[in-house]
Amino acid sequence: MTLVEVGAPEAGVAVVRLRRPEALNALNARLMAELREALFALDADDRVGAIVLTGDERAFAAGADIKEMAGLSAVDMEYADHFVDWDALREVRKPIVAAVSGYCLGGGLELAMTCDIIVASETARFGQPEILLGVMPGAGGTQRLTRAVGKSAAMEMVLTGEPISAERARELGLVSRVVAKEALLPEAVRLARTIASRPRLAVRLAKDAINRAFETTLSEGLAYERRNFYFLFASEDQKEGMAAFVEKRPPKFTGR
Repeated sequence: MTLVEVGAPEAGVAVVRLRRPEALNALNARLMAELREALFALDADDRVGAIVLTGDERAFAAGADIKEMAGLSAVDMEYADHFVDWDALREVRKPIVAAVSGYCLGGGLELAMTCDIIVASETARFGQPEILLGVMPGAGGTQRLTRAVGKSAAMEMVLTGEPISAERARELGLVSRVVAKEALLPEAVRLARTIASRPRLAVRLAKDAINRAFETTLSEGLAYERRNFYFLFASEDQKEGMAAFVEKRPPKFTGR
């Protein structure tokens, strides 16, 4: 039984769904390996311009699979290379929109934060409850959450383990928009289709530059941005986009 369902691309968008409903989509090693394989395949698929990652109405993902980790030692964790599939998700170059409903906790929130945009339903609940298990976030929670919401809010979420609502997540900048539960997937797909309709190389390099902003100084980030900006002047889409603007007509992008 597969734990990750991949829909056929439509209008440049592929929908990937986590499928462990009996465990609220808890993230075990098999699911993460399947997710890595699916996302890498879509990243190499020329039909796909953007990806939507979702769960179900009850949970995007309620966390990592605690039963899988409970009996392990520190040495076991090191040799198991538990986070190798998590780290690989950073290499996906196409934009990923997370569509989150219900529980998005622990590893689930860490997974959502590896995506580029988070769209939430009104029922979504976000949290890092690892402290209640005697541990702390280990798949990027202390780092990405702090960058997303700031030190004070991240400290409160991580040190108390208490979740926040979708609206509070939007106020903090963790999610980009909140919609009704029934509108979640259509809205995420609509957003992904808009992105997929844009010039593919420009989208890829813009995502690359934004991600670099979190890993470098302002002066180094500006230099990196400028390099990507100049490089796009070698693309056919830059020529088409600017010509269409001057000629007052819709552009016809080819992704080249």
